[in-house]
Amino acid sequence: MNNVFVYCEIEEGQVADVSLELLTKGRKLADDLKCELEAIVIGADLKGVEKQIMPYGVDTIWIASDKRLYPYTTLPHTSIIVKLFGEEKPQIALMGATSIGRDLGPRVSSALHSGLTADCTSLIIGDHEDKKNNKVYKDLLYQIRPAFGGNIVATIINPDCRPQMATVREGVMKKEIRSEAYKGKVKQLDVEKYVSAEDFVVKVIERHMEASKVNIKNAGIIIAGGYGVGSKENFDKLYELADVIGAEVGASRAAVDAGYASHERQIGQTGVTVRPKLYIACGISGQIQHTAGMEESSMVIAINTDKNAPINNFADYIITGDIADVIPKMIKQYKENTK
Repeated sequence: MNNVFVYCEIEEGQVADVSLELLTKGRKLADDLKCELEAIVIGADLKGVEKQIMPYGVDTIWIASDKRLYPYTTLPHTSIIVKLFGEEKPQIALMGATSIGRDLGPRVSSALHSGLTADCTSLIIGDHEDKKNNKVYKDLLYQIRPAFGGNIVATIINPDCRPQMATVREGVMKKEIRSEAYKGKVKQLDVEKYVSAEDFVVKVIERHMEASKVNIKNAGIIIAGGYGVGSKENFDKLYELADVIGAEVGASRAAVDAGYASHERQIGQTGVTVRPKLYIACGISGQIQHTAGMEESSMVIAINTDKNAPINNFADYIITGDIADVIPKMIKQYKENTK
């Protein structure tokens, strides 16, 4: 009762990274609230899945295993979660803002009349005073996310309905193991008690999945280009530099919209969130929509013709100049000074 729940996605026997990131955040929230962290896993052939989840500080793992539950379909997963939440009454429920989470979250929140905040970038516990009704609410979940196209950062609360539900995109939260020796309880759900025959009217006949050829999320060095790069030809210079220093190439939304780079390389609020050791921002102005996806980079170098560009506020080093001049010089210097 009144615990923190995380829905864990499974693909080919592996718990999704976004779910492990949410377990890390869920553990912190549960510590702040002095309650327990619980996880729910739904799928097939889930023997031993608790070994992937328990080290993140999970006190109870609920497992619903049935060959009909994998691959994911909306209705049975919704039925199981809605009924389990009705029994356990969590105060907070978290899901990844993935294709599955974006389908499942609204269904569950609608059935429970709880509301849902999508694509949160931060989750913290805090109080709220309703001066109009002279009420004080303690220990609410502050669901923080960009709004109005990223022009403001909104803090959303849900004082009266439970659970307080939120989805978070992959890479936004850090993934940290609490203890390899952490011991929690494993509870197997009797699937037949939670689903009906009607839940299985939709069947997955075939799946076609293609692995991404770009591993930008885990890159140690990223060279990102914005609209200010000027052309697809100039963008090729970023690929040349990336090849020389062993980096991945990223892009702002404006650069992707202009056709300079593919969507899978997009960094920011509507792309991926990255935390490289080195982030080289080329021709990027630095609007909040982009910086939301790279602001936790260990070191940032900004290259821009505009010395007052907002990206400079995030940069450790600033190079004021044209990409067409600066990048070739960087390539030349690196080759000359590296064995």
